Amino acid sequence: MAGLSGNEEREPTGRRRAGWPTLLLLLAVCYAVAALGGLAAADAGQTYGELTKPSWAPPGWLFGPVWTVLYGTIAAAAWLVLRRGKAGSAVAMGWWSAQLALNLAWTPLFFAADAYGLAFVDICLLLVALATTVITFGRRRRAAAVLLVPYAAWVTFAAALNLSIWLLNT
Repeated sequence: MAGLSGNEEREPTGRRRAGWPTLLLLLAVCYAVAALGGLAAADAGQTYGELTKPSWAPPGWLFGPVWTVLYGTIAAAAWLVLRRGKAGSAVAMGWWSAQLALNLAWTPLFFAADAYGLAFVDICLLLVALATTVITFGRRRRAAAVLLVPYAAWVTFAAALNLSIWLLNT
């Protein structure tokens, strides 16, 4: 059966579609971003615990499980876009890369540099890049855009939390 290996399906142009190895690579990229963020903020739990936070701030232990799931959906969304074929995917993947880079920059800004204002600027730019990613993904594959909705909701919540922490701790 064609397609069982993950790389056997072809576009109408004859090019291979993104298979399972591509998904594994995208997962590796997303979890590398998580790991680099973790290295940049090794004492994030202690820092978060010591901050003055709004009453609606979640407990610190919640962030790890949430981000673990979200990074998986971020990778899966990109994979679905690439499964549509390479024609036209460069713009969508460019925005995906931009939002991932902004995501990576936030953790060291917030936790390592204690630059809550710069972190807020970064997360606002992340929201713009993410919204653009959702739109461009939606044009290529609706399911890919839907996979990014929980991520967008969480980043919106995180932006509000970042702003509150910035205001409460300056």
